[in-house]
Amino acid sequence: MLNVTAMSTGLLRVEPTSSSVLINNTITASSTTITAIANVSSSAENPTVENLPENVNVLLVVIKGIIMGTIITTAVLGNMLVIASVRRHRRLRVVTNCYVVSLAAADLLVAMCAMTFNASVELSGGKWLFGPIMCDLWNSLDVYFSTASILHLCCISVDRYYAIVSPLEYTVIMKQSTVGCMLGSAWVLPALISFIPIFMGWYTTKEHLEYMVKHPESCEFRVNLPYALISSCVSFWIPGLVMIIMYYKIYKEAIRQRKALSRTSSNIVLNSVHHHRSSTRHHHHQQMLLQAAADTGELALHTAHFAVPTELHAVNGTSIRQQTKSWRAEHKAARTLGIIMGAFLLCWLPFFLWYLTTSLCGEACYTPDTVVSVLFWIGYFNSALNPLIYAYFNRDFRDAFKDTLKSALPCCAGHCWKTPSQFV
Repeated sequence: MLNVTAMSTGLLRVEPTSSSVLINNTITASSTTITAIANVSSSAENPTVENLPENVNVLLVVIKGIIMGTIITTAVLGNMLVIASVRRHRRLRVVTNCYVVSLAAADLLVAMCAMTFNASVELSGGKWLFGPIMCDLWNSLDVYFSTASILHLCCISVDRYYAIVSPLEYTVIMKQSTVGCMLGSAWVLPALISFIPIFMGWYTTKEHLEYMVKHPESCEFRVNLPYALISSCVSFWIPGLVMIIMYYKIYKEAIRQRKALSRTSSNIVLNSVHHHRSSTRHHHHQQMLLQAAADTGELALHTAHFAVPTELHAVNGTSIRQQTKSWRAEHKAARTLGIIMGAFLLCWLPFFLWYLTTSLCGEACYTPDTVVSVLFWIGYFNSALNPLIYAYFNRDFRDAFKDTLKSALPCCAGHCWKTPSQFV
């Protein structure tokens, strides 16, 4: 409704009534509300760390730092403990533990050269602080040591296969030169998919290389499809397949040997019972012969003849016990290393599934950066997990760890009580 008022000039002025003012105020308030809702919706659709309150952001950084620091510390100390324990204790210096020590060295370098730089990127909000050359070096070291760790596990599975399936030929096959070649391959092959293609720029696209030159504060590792397929096969899929096949054959052979050993033990028990019964009957007969032989001078001959079966039985029993002890030791080592292989698959399979699928489908398979970081660190965690598995499942390593720690802790406090010669 409009209020028409006569003016002294004879003109008419249209003034809004109170209802009009109310309508205008309502429209203005609604516009303000809509704008605010749009801003909130925009923030919700594009969540970033900056949108979070400052105290929440700091808390997340602290939590990430604690988790990453714990994994790095566990990997460094645990693998150093493995190396020191094998060096200190002679009973651990067997062929299989050559692979274990080399694996511990690879895991130790993963923690020192790969995890540390990754943690710096995560805790700095995604910024790379060390320049483009160090970026290529970090990516190369990350791929190199992670692949070396995985190839060592593959070598261990092959070693256990021959130790269990072909124990008589094991010492002939796994000579020192053979072990050296296998370990050398585990350290040389990763260089072919890390330093060479990364420093030559073969691993990615031309556009990404240009982007990296213009943005030195970024260190993104974006790969092209050929590199993704080749590197994932060398680093994971082929070694993983070899390990699965080896341990499947080891499992079948272990069941067969267990059944054979059980039958042998049963036969020994039955033969012992039969021998005992025969001995009892034979004893009475021998008593009569000995009494008769005492008068004819044949006592020594009959006594020696009577002792032969008992001595032979003792030799057979000792041989069976030695075979059983050796069989159990080999299978205990195979079980421990089988658990290590299972942990390896659980830790690295999610990452390589993401790595392969993202490379195949490109932008259509977008994955949030947080999820990618979690997959990376689950894989890294495998390098910290191996020493824990040794300590829990292998008694020899567990005892060696305890002895090494008892010797190391007083030295850390400045109270060494062992002479240097005792550490050799």
